[in-house]
Amino acid sequence: MTSAATYLLDANVFMQAKNLHYGLDFCPAFWEWLIKNNAAGRVFSIEKVNDEIQAGNDELSTWAAQRGAGFFLPPDQSLLSVLAQVSTWATNHTWGNQQRYSQAAISAFLQVADYYIVAQALAHKHVLVTHEVAAATINKIKIPNACIALGIKCMTPYEMLRRERARFVLGTHP
Repeated sequence: MTSAATYLLDANVFMQAKNLHYGLDFCPAFWEWLIKNNAAGRVFSIEKVNDEIQAGNDELSTWAAQRGAGFFLPPDQSLLSVLAQVSTWATNHTWGNQQRYSQAAISAFLQVADYYIVAQALAHKHVLVTHEVAAATINKIKIPNACIALGIKCMTPYEMLRRERARFVLGTHP
């Protein structure tokens, strides 16, 4: 490890890893790295992300179910105390000519894991890890936009892995 950061992973980190670069069947080192760093108190996600993963009813949902509340954190008082702050930002944030997020975008954001993961990161000063990128749109609240506005550090999974000097090497380790 190279930093003292604690990372909070968005659902798309797990889903894209499984479907693309780090399949459970051919890159077990990625998943072992997550488990090891969770045990060290460095990598987590939230219960609502686990709910999204469980909806897939596949090998990823099986992997996630084996992790439990130690990996997928349940809501706590700190998270609950900042939900209003995140909701207020989403409801009142404006773009350019005072145009706010659409009501549909606000409603969608407040009903999915994104709202809770942003609040968890804010409450506990976690680095939020997601594949989403910031975008100036009124039709969807992007996690990085919320992070920028609320002062939360946000990065891609690849930035996290490089920052932590993760190494997935074939063969035996010297």
